Amino acid sequence: MKKVILVLDCGATNLRAIAVDEKGLIIAAHSMPNRTVNDPLYSGGLIWDTEEIWSKFVNCTHAILRELKEVEIAAITVTTFGVDGAAMNNDGSLCYPVISWQCSRTVPIMETIGKYIDPKRLYDITGLQSYHFNTINKLIWLKENRPEVIKNMDSYLFMPSIFLYKLTGEFVSDTTMAGTSMLTDLKSRSFSEEIFSALGLKSSLFAPITEPGTIIGSVTNKAAEELGVKIGIPVVAAGHDTQFAVFGSGAGINEPVLSSGTWEILMARANSNTICLPEKNEGVTIELDAEKGLIDLGVQWVASGVLEWVSKMFFADLANQTDRYDIMIEQASQIEAGCKGVTVIPELFQGGFVNSKGSVTGLQNESTRAHVYRATLEALSFYTKQGLMKLEKAGNFKAQSVICVGGGSKNRLWNQIRADVLGIPLKISDRKETTVLGAALFAMPAAGLYSSAQEASENVLCNNTIYNPCSDAAAYEQIYKNYQTVFNQ
Repeated sequence: MKKVILVLDCGATNLRAIAVDEKGLIIAAHSMPNRTVNDPLYSGGLIWDTEEIWSKFVNCTHAILRELKEVEIAAITVTTFGVDGAAMNNDGSLCYPVISWQCSRTVPIMETIGKYIDPKRLYDITGLQSYHFNTINKLIWLKENRPEVIKNMDSYLFMPSIFLYKLTGEFVSDTTMAGTSMLTDLKSRSFSEEIFSALGLKSSLFAPITEPGTIIGSVTNKAAEELGVKIGIPVVAAGHDTQFAVFGSGAGINEPVLSSGTWEILMARANSNTICLPEKNEGVTIELDAEKGLIDLGVQWVASGVLEWVSKMFFADLANQTDRYDIMIEQASQIEAGCKGVTVIPELFQGGFVNSKGSVTGLQNESTRAHVYRATLEALSFYTKQGLMKLEKAGNFKAQSVICVGGGSKNRLWNQIRADVLGIPLKISDRKETTVLGAALFAMPAAGLYSSAQEASENVLCNNTIYNPCSDAAAYEQIYKNYQTVFNQ
């Protein structure tokens, strides 16, 4: 009988139950929309309704079980977005709802966190950039605004662990989620006593940290009845979706992965003992990798979100055409590298990748909308190169190629521009659903399918499409040098 891993994957817009076989193939999947809801305990606040999410996980699992024939679920694991979690009682009830990363109530906390601990010291310990949604800010918000929650709670669980509890009745924290909290020590791969002391709290508020791939329990009678699966199936720790997406892409050590979507996240797995901690103002985030001894260096910026704006502003006549991006790409393909001086700074939101406002400059009488679109693709590719240089410096390595995944990897023109700007091959991975795949790969050894997650990954079929630098690479070398003034402002 074929064995599969059941992955429960919770994203901000959709959640899914997906069955992955031992070759990494998705053999059944079902999704439902996810949403934030208003916090009934705080006006204007946004929370996640974990009971609603669990109910949808149950429905999605029932849907895929109807598709699976002569298949054994060998293990179950859970992956979600980072940082979010909740104060819990020992009976699994919430002391306060899960505050969403989309909620702005913690902005003032982030801005005044210096009254507890110096922000630079926080970065030096945790490797994380300051974002209002970091778990530390939510914990401080509870301490300052709902002290009774801190006093009465038994444990704080991150989002994946809330559902691991529903599956097993066990309280755990996984390393990858803890690594997004701004509460951990990069060097020790554990909660930082210095940070908790500065907050006037104890690290024992959090469940013990467990490494991904660890069997944390088995499916209880209640969970089995709800999901429609067998009692006793091993439940395996996974965690933060980004770490598993990087692993699922097939990336090796020092092989950067560009996840291209509304945001682009460039990450590289590196040995923790070889990194050179960058200055906080360089914008590099360092998270704990899914494997011991490794960290994940990362930078990010808005990407396809900017391209959507360009489409709306300059190609409005194509709005109702399903092939509008094909038309945009074809038109931009006719424009030479450098776009005859048209230059875009693709910053639409506060706190972007550079200290500049967004702009389109260098327009001339013969400039067209295709010049603007291609100039935007070029600018985003310059961001990728600048980000890669930051990661190479911090990780003390030189990339030989970059793997690209996500919706933005389907744009052939953008891919070629990226390769030309980077001056190294760009690999477009054909691995599907890399977050889910990565989580499944870590569960496979626990299910007895392989000896390690790495061996499981090596057995996944993969045929990358390679974009090599071409004749425009030399031109882009000079154009990038000229663009440096944007990064140096």
